[in-house]
Amino acid sequence: MARTRDEAHLYLELHPCPDCGTDEAPWQQALADVDGELSISYTAVCPGCGAGREYLFGVPDGETPVQGWPTFGGPEPSDIIDAGQWLDVAERLVSAVPTDPAEAGRALAIAQAAVAEVIKFVPGGLDAVPDEEFWTPEGRAARELDPGRFRLHRLQLTRDAYAKLAREVGAR
Repeated sequence: MARTRDEAHLYLELHPCPDCGTDEAPWQQALADVDGELSISYTAVCPGCGAGREYLFGVPDGETPVQGWPTFGGPEPSDIIDAGQWLDVAERLVSAVPTDPAEAGRALAIAQAAVAEVIKFVPGGLDAVPDEEFWTPEGRAARELDPGRFRLHRLQLTRDAYAKLAREVGAR
């Protein structure tokens, strides 16, 4: 279940066409009834190979509070993007920050929010993301590169550094 529209869109970006690898698609969004349950359907025709694609996301119970941008979810961790994928998103954005100040601020804001999402995977009383929170091959590969990146203190420092950079870029 995607907790918000921003999370659903990121999920779609992280899943290129399985037939040709194209990562862009003209997604159309609609409500759908799946076995009596309300869902959000994203459909597209791949511009690379013409394959039809569809993803269905359950509709969250209640409302996720929307505060700022981007809004990936509430206080609970994602169940569609794992901890390693979130940190990989943040690091890829920071490694290629655009030169345009507005675009740079946007990239850094997304990076900061992505690291904040990783922190949600750290249960109270623990000091790192548990192994079971890396359920995708991409997420496990991100963890294997440097498991220390998933320690709570380091994640908090990274989140705060990205937020500071985003504010500094926005002030220019």
